[in-house]
Amino acid sequence: MQIFVGLGNPGAKYAQNRHNIGFMALDEIANAHGFGPWKSRFQGLVSEGRFGSDKVVLIKPETFMNLSGQSVGEAMRFYKLTPDDITVFHDELDLAPGKCRAKLGGGHAGHNGLRSIHAHIGPDYHRIRLGIGHPGHKDAVARYVLNDFAKAEAGWLDDLLRGIADGAPALAQGDTGRFINAVALRVQPPREKPAKAKPSDTPQASDPAPAPDARSPMQKLMDKFK
Repeated sequence: MQIFVGLGNPGAKYAQNRHNIGFMALDEIANAHGFGPWKSRFQGLVSEGRFGSDKVVLIKPETFMNLSGQSVGEAMRFYKLTPDDITVFHDELDLAPGKCRAKLGGGHAGHNGLRSIHAHIGPDYHRIRLGIGHPGHKDAVARYVLNDFAKAEAGWLDDLLRGIADGAPALAQGDTGRFINAVALRVQPPREKPAKAKPSDTPQASDPAPAPDARSPMQKLMDKFK
């Protein structure tokens, strides 16, 4: 059994914020794989489903970002799981927009949602880091993450979320390599090889232009009667 946690803030005001990309990822997984309806539980919203024999519980904490660990810790204890059974999807300033990386353990790098989870279950859980880019200056970070994604970002965001849903079954099986590959196939699809030209399509070399006739009129007449 696995718990997938998406980080974000509850309410329509925050729904399209960059900080809420974790919520968006779980919504895409639930929709793509026919998970059950969202229900209030563990201080959050919960949806359950399966990938084959693998049961997965999706959790979107409704405690606001800074207290996300309360929801995660409660759910983990209820199901008698360990941090190794928890995967957290979160926004990552240090990755370019559309990039996705998997990580086990480590620090929270100042992310308030991760900081709270560390406090409740420790650092040894899995993370899916979803790149949103950096505003360029640390003083602009708070406003940046709490702003909505721009319309120009809709393309890569949709590709990223679809790729996450494609790879979710592999992630539930612990195959992070196959998960990352599924995301990459959406975000950076392989280019089609150019079709080989048919013989009839191959341009043919044109015949050389005839050299100009340098004979005099008298020579042309004499050559005519040879």
